[in-house]
Amino acid sequence: MSMGVSSSAELRAFEATARTGSMSGAARLLGLSQPTISAHIASLEQRFGVELFHRRGRGVVLTEFGALLHEATHRVLRAEEEAELLLLSARSQYRGHLRLGAIGPYNVLPILRRFRASHPRVQVTVRMADSRAVLRGVLDLEHDVGILLHAVDDARVHCLPYRRQPLVVLAPRAHALAGRGRVSLEDLHGQEFVLREPGSGTRAVFEAGLAAAGVQVRCAVVMGSREGVKEAVAQGLGLGVVAATAWVPDDRVVALALHPDDLATHVHVVCLKDRLQASLIQRFLLAAQAERDGL
Repeated sequence: MSMGVSSSAELRAFEATARTGSMSGAARLLGLSQPTISAHIASLEQRFGVELFHRRGRGVVLTEFGALLHEATHRVLRAEEEAELLLLSARSQYRGHLRLGAIGPYNVLPILRRFRASHPRVQVTVRMADSRAVLRGVLDLEHDVGILLHAVDDARVHCLPYRRQPLVVLAPRAHALAGRGRVSLEDLHGQEFVLREPGSGTRAVFEAGLAAAGVQVRCAVVMGSREGVKEAVAQGLGLGVVAATAWVPDDRVVALALHPDDLATHVHVVCLKDRLQASLIQRFLLAAQAERDGL
């Protein structure tokens, strides 16, 4: 028996609420009002005599039955998006919309430039976030492809190694270490640092290296972007650490090579395995491989 058009809207409201963890989040995602989302979910619960969510403060948690239903609605949504991408990519010159999640502009833009040269009619949206948020966006179908700072060990995810990035230490020109050109981890003991937020892959690699070497630094300031880190260093708030490929020269700041040079992040391009056949995703991955291999 067909459930009809109204049930389709109700199921979309349910799926978006389950995905975002709140009715307000679902409303933003679908461009609807929160009362509309609430009414759709209440209608489903009343018509079928089920409880889909437990209300927890401002958010919601799936019931056991709700979790089962979400598995089904998630598959349906993914299949619909797959069909849409397939139809869009069948048009001349592969028109469509590709959504990327990336840890910053430096790795994604060379790939994007190469991709756009072959697919000028494809609209591309890039959302910047830390590695954890990029992966979450890929898993939640908010990003078609993600560019992040570590390999992903998840059976659902296809992971393409892209680039190794050694870390460099940033110092204000007036700093005592600025004339060294090269520093060891031991040289950094007790220094004040401007660091990225805890979700940053660069910070995680740096802190793991410090811990292994028994070196302690002081976190003076936390900044939400690498550009913010560089500016804070330039203003004399502490030392910083970034991937060498993300270093943009600045007269106020010196970039110091870090010894040992095995401290590095490893950029990967990821997508869901069951979306590998979608033409736009497939072609972006080919552009990433060609850029990596210098073809």
